[in-house]
Amino acid sequence: MNYSRHNIFSRIKDSENYFIVNPLSGNADILNPEEASKLIALKEGSSLNDQQFVNELTEKGYLVDSTAESRLFRAKYLDFVDSRDKDEVQLFFVPNYSCNFACSYCYQDEYAPVHQPLTSEVVFSFFKYIQTEFAGRRKYITIFGGEPLLNSSHQKAIIINLLDNAQIAQIDVCFVTNGYTLESYIDILKGGRIREIQVTLDGTEKIHDARRFLKGGSVTFQKIVKGIDACLASNLTVNLRMVIDKENINDLPDLAQFAINKGWTKNALFKTQIGRNYELHHCQSTPDKLFSRVSLYEKLFELTQQHPHILEFYKPAYSITKFLAENGDLPDPLFDSCPACKTEWAFDYTGNIYPCTATVGKAEETLGTFFPKKTRNHDRINEWENRDVVSIPQCADCSVQLSCGGGCGSVAKNKNGSVCSPDCRPIKELLEIGFAAYF
Repeated sequence: MNYSRHNIFSRIKDSENYFIVNPLSGNADILNPEEASKLIALKEGSSLNDQQFVNELTEKGYLVDSTAESRLFRAKYLDFVDSRDKDEVQLFFVPNYSCNFACSYCYQDEYAPVHQPLTSEVVFSFFKYIQTEFAGRRKYITIFGGEPLLNSSHQKAIIINLLDNAQIAQIDVCFVTNGYTLESYIDILKGGRIREIQVTLDGTEKIHDARRFLKGGSVTFQKIVKGIDACLASNLTVNLRMVIDKENINDLPDLAQFAINKGWTKNALFKTQIGRNYELHHCQSTPDKLFSRVSLYEKLFELTQQHPHILEFYKPAYSITKFLAENGDLPDPLFDSCPACKTEWAFDYTGNIYPCTATVGKAEETLGTFFPKKTRNHDRINEWENRDVVSIPQCADCSVQLSCGGGCGSVAKNKNGSVCSPDCRPIKELLEIGFAAYF
């Protein structure tokens, strides 16, 4: 029997104990130092005079027959592809790239968008396209920007038109908004098939207003808070996002306490996420303020140890560790973490089609058009569709591939020049922190 190539084995942060995780077999265990020493000996090819321990490792898939493991990998890969082909599709639609904010870290400021209004013909063509191309698939629409909820009668008419068409098509709609004019849209949103509203607060009032302000410099925090309150009072789900870097992370405990005091965290319609500020499209002017994935989660671990109330507001995932803690099992193997052209597509008011939100608006990333005529660049689409850990050469011998999934295709392309290349995630390091946090 051989040491499985899918074992992820390391020492738990600030502990004498170790963990072993195998995403292919679906097992995870904590090992004391004596057990860890035995495992290391087996990994290095030594024989072990403890058959019971060897049998247990074999039963859990940590020691394997390599041929049998390859068959299991292939079977689970085919199950993954089959399941993904049946998954719900998220269809992003951008009605405009214009925005009323001048956020300090905006990544769309490099764009030179086409200045033309969204017409009813474009909306009609969009719904016709998705009903045809995604017939028989579960799907929902996310309205994105720019800022989709600009405060004008023209923009409100656009949103009403989109929601009316979604109602006819029986498709749910989400919104990604800065939240500044949210309160004025409540009556419109209440009449639609709204799944959730994503709103960003980057901290408590002083911190947020220094980062996310109107063009002209006016503050925004209080109006966004009123919009969140109005949504929850109208039974609209709010997904509150905090975009974090080194300039605002220390305000997380105070933002968490603010949300707790508001009663948001007790509301079943309220959820949260943390977004890492990073160089998605072009280099940040101040890259020294950005966290790596590991350094961000190390800081989150430190903060949650010092301020446990944060966990009522937000529980870090630490890769698959949070899932394991909450469910008692590992998630299914992740053969692909990039949804582009599989379970995610993006469209904009110019009639262009893109792989995902990370590429939308970039002229060089277009995959075709849905208006004024339907076109498709099949070579580009196939490149995105075929990207997974099986097709990325660098993933082949990586022990964490089934928890990483190859990372983001757009980031990989920006860094390496190819979609079919890895955006490596620090899975082992995140698990070291996660086991310390939740076990």
